[in-house]
Amino acid sequence: MILLSLCLVAVSILNGVEARAADADPPQAEPTLAECESAVAQARTLAATLPADHLSRRFAERYLHQAMIEAGNGEFDECLEWTERAVVEVKELLHTLRPGETVKILRADQ
Repeated sequence: MILLSLCLVAVSILNGVEARAADADPPQAEPTLAECESAVAQARTLAATLPADHLSRRFAERYLHQAMIEAGNGEFDECLEWTERAVVEVKELLHTLRPGETVKILRADQ
C-alpha cells in the first residue's frame, strides 16, 4: 500500500513538472544583424528630431555609435541594448543644459 502511495505521488509530481514545462515561455530567438541595423536606423531618425547641439542628441548618437560597434563584434543583443539607451535618452531628455550653460566639445586630437 505504501509503495502504491509513493508511486502515485511520484506520478503526480512528474505530471506537474511536465505541465510547468509546457507553460514555460519558448526560448527567444537571438537578434540578427538586420534587426540591429533596423533598430539603429529608427533610433537615428528619432535622435534627428532634436536640435544638433542638444546634449541628449549627442549622448544618443554616442550610444548608437557603440551599438554599431557591438553589431560589428557580432553582439547583436548588446547592440539592441545600446539602441534602447539611445531611444530612452531622446524620449526622456536625460541630459539638458540650463539657460546659459555650454559644453565644450573637444576634438579627438585635443
